Amino acid sequence: MAELLLELFSEEIPARMQSRAEADLSRLLTAMFKDANLSFDSIKTYSTPRRITAVVDGLPLSQPDICEEKRGPSINAPEQAIAGFKRSLPEHALIEHVEEKKGTFLFAKIEAEGQKTVELIEAKLQEFILNFPWSKSMRWGSGQNKWVRPLHSIICLFDGIKINTTLFNIWRHSTDTPLVPTDIKNIRSSNKTQGHRFLAGDSFEVTDFADYQAKLRVAKVVLDPAERREMIKEKAEKLAADKGLTLVDDPALLAEVAGLVEWPVPMMGQFDKAFLEVPSEALVSEMKHHQKYFAMRDAKGNLSPHFIFVANIEGDAELIRSGNERVLGARLSDAKFFWDQDRAKKLDEFLPALKDIVFHDKLGTVADKVARVEKLAGEIAALIGCDQKQAKRAAELAKADLVSGMVGEFPDLQGVMGSYYAAQQGEAAEVAQAIREHYSPKGPNDACPSEPVSIALALAEKIDVLTGFFAIDEKPTGSKDPFALRRAALGVIRLITENGLRLGLQKDLGFSDDLMAFFADRLKVQQKEKGMRHDIIDAVFARSGEDDLVRLLSQVSALQSFVETDDGENLLAAYKRAGNIVRIEEKKDKTSYASEVKESQLSERQEKDLFAALAKVNVEVEAKLAEENYQEVMVAIASLRAPLDDFFEDVIVNSEDKATRVNRLNLLSRIKLECDLVADFSKIEG
Repeated sequence: MAELLLELFSEEIPARMQSRAEADLSRLLTAMFKDANLSFDSIKTYSTPRRITAVVDGLPLSQPDICEEKRGPSINAPEQAIAGFKRSLPEHALIEHVEEKKGTFLFAKIEAEGQKTVELIEAKLQEFILNFPWSKSMRWGSGQNKWVRPLHSIICLFDGIKINTTLFNIWRHSTDTPLVPTDIKNIRSSNKTQGHRFLAGDSFEVTDFADYQAKLRVAKVVLDPAERREMIKEKAEKLAADKGLTLVDDPALLAEVAGLVEWPVPMMGQFDKAFLEVPSEALVSEMKHHQKYFAMRDAKGNLSPHFIFVANIEGDAELIRSGNERVLGARLSDAKFFWDQDRAKKLDEFLPALKDIVFHDKLGTVADKVARVEKLAGEIAALIGCDQKQAKRAAELAKADLVSGMVGEFPDLQGVMGSYYAAQQGEAAEVAQAIREHYSPKGPNDACPSEPVSIALALAEKIDVLTGFFAIDEKPTGSKDPFALRRAALGVIRLITENGLRLGLQKDLGFSDDLMAFFADRLKVQQKEKGMRHDIIDAVFARSGEDDLVRLLSQVSALQSFVETDDGENLLAAYKRAGNIVRIEEKKDKTSYASEVKESQLSERQEKDLFAALAKVNVEVEAKLAEENYQEVMVAIASLRAPLDDFFEDVIVNSEDKATRVNRLNLLSRIKLECDLVADFSKIEG
């Protein structure tokens, strides 16, 4: 068994593409070896800003030898058929005559040595590299090949042997001026690579993965992105702790920064405390999105005028620090300028500019949307019992900050800046908070608004998006959801269920049937993550168009608990048995069995007991449903199990007496009617 080492070394690969490149490299190598019938023990992939690497352990030196038999025509077959069979065989095939019961037939025995793994990789490597699936790629120089960034070198070693491939017309750099293209040359794979762009010397040879990784470390390259992340996190936390500060946790930023450096050197800088008068969200956004810096907080949770940056070079620490501080200072000066400029106006003064922003060509401008949301927020406020005036005022101002200088510079702060400006101009605290939260929840990990005015506005915002785009037939299709309608629907579900709002999606909010079906699908997705079964949700949804999500999910929870008990499983089986009997007889008799059961025609004790049990259950279920006591509803339904078992054990449904048969079929139909008061049991799997 042998090891394959593959490195593709290039100009800087965008950090956002590195993780996906690792996954694609693993997937494509796995597929290549599987197609070639080559097994292996493990495959590991790595990435840095300038390389993606794979090491495959446990590869055989060659494919398994081939040994197969191929049955041909009878020796008495036409000569044309025999000749065709022989032409289909490789030259080395051995043909024999084999006697069978039906006569003597030609058999070919084909044996061949498996192809050497080195030869197979050599044959595939060029195509493998040039067809690598980057989300965006480029051409450079005068060459025609495309890759994510100019490719410089390739390592391909199998069992210590260099595997040869050549890529043509690839941009190469002059060693004197590495950023200037000087000529066009071919790249041949080799056993050489380079270390850090600035901290290492010339290229060096490697013999295997262990040697490669160790020499990269000497050449100031940490190959494993997970190790780089941990190095950054550990050093940054220590720098913060030494100042009595806490690093603001940001896994996404940590992953991005680890993809920007090969030799991470975390350092601390600071900025002028005067900038702290600017909202902390703006300062953090500037540090994160523009500079890739980490923010810190003091013991009281306030933003500190210190920050962590990660250099990709060792050198004069004070020079590096002062350079980063100077750049951040200029950026924060811009933020303070926008903050001061925006506060010179009232939010109301921004509103006319919303008429010039198109929300959607079929749904009008942002100003049109504001008018719709304002009306809807007032209606929802009335339904949930909160201040309608505040809800409408919050809706009126919610989009004003879109045309502010600060949000123009930091789009991720929309809503946040509006809340600051609203508070400054004396709006009610509930209005300012609602403006801040009206986009929430943005995802499963985002906090859900819980204050009434915030709830009314957040619901109105999402419902306007959903009803608007459904009205113009811009619905999600497959994996495409350009207007984030699935996220909006999940937001509505969370706002309603987490706040216990008793709103009917159709009755109160006017959802169309299409939108209801869409919500049913979203609800199943959301509840599946919480362990709820999609078939149970379907069963409850199907009952008379249930559109109260709080009531629906209470029923779903109770029903799922019930069907997972012995009583529930047996009752479900009896329900389906009864349904099957009735359905078969209805089809045969070409009639419907749902008429009133005639008690006077019940002759057997078991059918009398079942009839009495159904009557009792009907009263109890309707009473408990009205009380929304769904656990007791299930207790009542469960009481049908024993009389149903007795009925099927001792009563013949298809009695020879026609009247008795019809009465018993009507009795079985009653089982469906009573169970369907709770849910459509036919939709429950099992």
